[in-house]
Order: sequence, then C-alpha cells, then structure tokens
Amino acid sequence: MKIMTIVGARPQFVKAAVVSREIESFNARGDGEKIHEIIVHTGQHYDENMSGIFFREMRIPVPGYNLGISDCTHGEMTGRMLQEIEKVIMASVPDAVLVYGDTNSTLAGALAAAKLHVPVAHVEAGLRCFNMAVPEEINRILTDHVAGLLFCPTETAVCNLQREGIGINSKVRPAPPLVLNAGDIMYDAALYYRQIAGPSGRIRSLIEAMNGNYYLATIHRPENTDSHDRLRNIAEAFELISRNTPIVLPLHPRTKKALSEHGLQFRGVTLTAPVGYFDMIMLLDSCKAVITDSGGLQKEAYFFRKQCITLRRETEWVETVEHGFNTLAGADKEAVIEAEKGLSRTAQDSWPAFYGEGDAGARIVRALADIRG
Repeated sequence: MKIMTIVGARPQFVKAAVVSREIESFNARGDGEKIHEIIVHTGQHYDENMSGIFFREMRIPVPGYNLGISDCTHGEMTGRMLQEIEKVIMASVPDAVLVYGDTNSTLAGALAAAKLHVPVAHVEAGLRCFNMAVPEEINRILTDHVAGLLFCPTETAVCNLQREGIGINSKVRPAPPLVLNAGDIMYDAALYYRQIAGPSGRIRSLIEAMNGNYYLATIHRPENTDSHDRLRNIAEAFELISRNTPIVLPLHPRTKKALSEHGLQFRGVTLTAPVGYFDMIMLLDSCKAVITDSGGLQKEAYFFRKQCITLRRETEWVETVEHGFNTLAGADKEAVIEAEKGLSRTAQDSWPAFYGEGDAGARIVRALADIRG
C-alpha cells in the first residue's frame, strides 16, 4: 500500500522521522502488506538550518517530491501547494495522505486529498487554542473536519473533536472517522533522539560556557514579530531577565527580519543562528527553563522536565498550564518578568504522562496498515 506524507515545516520533519522509522520496522517484521511511503516536501521552510539539515540528522528518506513553495502570503502559499499536491496525488494514487500539525502544508495536503476522495490521516488532531486569529487554528480545524483518521496526542484533544461532532455518529458521513488517542509523536522523537543526539562544536562550546545557567528562548510567531509593541516588550523583558540569568536565543529568520524593520534589538541576550534539531535538544536538556512562543517547544520543555514561560495568552497544551508546568505570560513585559521570578517557586517533582508512553509512531502505523484491511 502507498502512504503519501506531506511535510513542509521544521516540526513536521521531526514527526515524520518517527513514523518513517516505524514504517521501516513494520515492513521488516512482515506484520502485513508492506507500506511504501512517498514523501512530499512543500518547501514551506527553505532555510538550510530549518529544512535540509533535518533530513540528514533525522535520517528521513529523501523526499520524492520537493515543490519549492515558500516566501509568499498565506493564501498564495496554500493555493499553490493545493494545486501542486493535487497533481502529485493524481500521479501517485496513494491509499492515504498523512499530514502533520497545523501549517499551510497540512491544510493544503488535506484539502487536495479530500477533494480527490483519498483518505486523510491527521497527526496531532484535536488541538485547539480557541483563538481564530491564529492561522494555525484555522488550519487544524479545517484539516480535522476532512480527515478520516485522526491521531490525537492527548485525551483533551479527543474531547475537543467530540464537541465538534467528530468521531461520533454522523448523518453527514457514511461512517464516523476513526479518532485515536495515540499519544504524542514528539514524545517518541524526544525519547529516541535524546539517546543519539550530539551538539555541533559551536553549540557544545556555548553550553559549556553557560554551564547550565541559562534560559533557552525562541520567538517566531507573527503575533509577536509583526507587532512593534509586543516585540519591544519581549526584548525589554529579556534584557532585564538576562542581567541575572543569561538567555540563549536561536534567532528565527522572521524574527531577525522583524527586529530590523522595527529598529529593535535584543540587548544582553546571546543570539545564535537557527539550530538543527540535535542542537536544540542539547540546548533544551542543559538549560534551566524555557521562554517561548512555540507550541512545540512548550511541550518539549515538559518532556525534558523544564519549566516554561509562554509568550502567548493561550496554548494548545493546556495540561502543562493546568498542572503548573507552564505559565502563559503573553507579550506583557511585567507579566514575563513576574513569571520568571516565579520559576524557582514552581519546581516540580512529579511529571505525569500526559502525552502517552512513547509509542505513538507504532500505533499510528498499525492504524494506517488497517486502511485496506
């Protein structure tokens, strides 16, 4: 059977690596009909440090197609991807199309497959931040409503889908879609790659110089980078925090461009170029805590038992907030500073298994293998 995997952005490469490895294991065991995976890279992330390096480090199979679509508006990007993915699906005739997360690549792949009556499988289904101003929220909702297999990372995500009528008896579809709490695919990745990851020389030197006494930060969301006031508030908060505890910030291309356009800079912060996944794992494993607007890094902070301050007012990973592992500070200068002061008061001894047991990839592949069964 054929499975077409659509990837285009950094987190999707990491998730796809887990499933690709499980497909190889499934085929080697001979548990059923062999699965042939066709990988389509939309090109959404085009920087070498945020795209090509992942295929090498993660040992992901070379994409069969690279559409090279990037650096344009949301509408244009999604439309061009939809057009090109449709052509690839028609030429390849897969048994299912597998999409990850909530990017434009996710939505384009799901729509192209659904319109061609090819089953859509969505990894990280059911996540909601309940803010329709967030582009990813639109992408994930629409993808979930055309998917036939929905692999949720948490029970909360399953409940979100049920509230929207997904996974229960429906008069609209001939049969309700399959909704499975598979656990979080990124937890699989963290467990596996932590064992084999090694930092580059540049990051190793940085970690050794910091000796574990630093916060790891990332900023990339348009809601923060496109707003002069929000970005200024974050920069000012970082400057004050870094007087006591250094901040290491791998600088996303969007953020670098925004700083220049807004005439701002991060004073007192240790800036680096974007880093590969292995370097990020090492930075995360060695830091004191995390400050980020990234959905994925919030969760990875939890995997590595690090407290997190989130530079947003909402999150998809509500479990981390409800149980005191994550603080939503937004881009308010005083709120960020106050959250940092509270880090030492919120040390945790217990880290419950909110995100499964590290076998999400295997569960997803077993479900995919049953499509034609």
